[in-house]
Amino acid sequence: MNSFGKPLIIMGLFLVAAGLVIYFAPKFPTWLGRLPGDITFKRGNFSFYFPLATSLLLSAILSFIVWLFRK
Repeated sequence: MNSFGKPLIIMGLFLVAAGLVIYFAPKFPTWLGRLPGDITFKRGNFSFYFPLATSLLLSAILSFIVWLFRK
Protein backbone atom coordinates (compact mmCIF):
# COMPACT_ATOMS: atom_id res chain seq x y z
CA MET A 1 0.00 0.00 0.00
CA ASN A 2 2.84 2.40 0.69
CA SER A 3 3.94 2.42 -2.94
CA PHE A 4 0.51 3.70 -4.01
CA GLY A 5 0.56 6.81 -1.80
CA LYS A 6 3.56 8.57 -3.33
CA PRO A 7 2.16 8.69 -6.91
CA LEU A 8 -1.17 9.96 -5.55
CA ILE A 9 0.57 12.78 -3.71
CA ILE A 10 2.58 13.70 -6.82
CA MET A 11 -0.56 13.68 -9.00
CA GLY A 12 -2.36 15.80 -6.41
CA LEU A 13 0.44 18.36 -6.35
CA PHE A 14 0.44 18.43 -10.14
CA LEU A 15 -3.32 19.05 -10.19
CA VAL A 16 -3.00 21.84 -7.62
CA ALA A 17 -0.21 23.46 -9.66
CA ALA A 18 -2.27 23.18 -12.87
CA GLY A 19 -5.26 24.69 -11.12
CA LEU A 20 -3.20 27.61 -9.85
CA VAL A 21 -1.83 28.26 -13.34
CA ILE A 22 -5.34 28.22 -14.82
CA TYR A 23 -6.67 30.47 -12.05
CA PHE A 24 -3.88 33.05 -12.26
CA ALA A 25 -3.34 32.91 -16.05
CA PRO A 26 -5.31 36.12 -16.80
CA LYS A 27 -3.13 37.98 -14.28
CA PHE A 28 0.19 36.99 -15.91
CA PRO A 29 2.10 39.86 -17.50
CA THR A 30 1.12 40.41 -21.13
CA TRP A 31 4.75 40.51 -22.26
CA LEU A 32 5.29 36.92 -21.14
CA GLY A 33 3.97 35.44 -24.38
CA ARG A 34 5.37 38.19 -26.62
CA LEU A 35 9.10 38.04 -26.05
CA PRO A 36 11.59 38.65 -28.85
CA GLY A 37 12.33 35.21 -30.22
CA ASP A 38 8.73 33.97 -30.11
CA ILE A 39 7.77 32.81 -33.59
CA THR A 40 4.60 34.23 -35.14
CA PHE A 41 3.45 33.48 -38.68
CA LYS A 42 0.23 34.87 -40.17
CA ARG A 43 -1.04 34.41 -43.70
CA GLY A 44 -4.66 34.90 -44.65
CA ASN A 45 -6.90 33.10 -42.18
CA PHE A 46 -4.03 30.88 -40.92
CA SER A 47 -1.83 31.82 -37.99
CA PHE A 48 0.94 29.90 -36.26
CA TYR A 49 2.47 30.89 -32.94
CA PHE A 50 5.34 29.14 -31.16
CA PRO A 51 6.58 30.80 -27.95
CA LEU A 52 10.23 29.73 -28.26
CA ALA A 53 11.80 32.44 -26.09
CA THR A 54 9.02 32.19 -23.50
CA SER A 55 9.49 28.42 -23.32
CA LEU A 56 13.23 28.79 -22.82
CA LEU A 57 12.76 31.42 -20.10
CA LEU A 58 10.21 29.32 -18.20
CA SER A 59 12.39 26.24 -18.55
CA ALA A 60 15.37 28.09 -17.09
CA ILE A 61 13.31 29.42 -14.18
CA LEU A 62 11.78 26.01 -13.40
CA SER A 63 15.19 24.31 -13.68
CA PHE A 64 16.62 26.82 -11.19
CA ILE A 65 13.75 26.21 -8.76
CA VAL A 66 14.22 22.43 -8.99
CA TRP A 67 17.97 22.87 -8.51
CA LEU A 68 17.31 24.91 -5.34
CA PHE A 69 15.04 22.22 -3.88
CA ARG A 70 17.48 19.40 -4.63
CA LYS A 71 20.36 21.19 -2.95
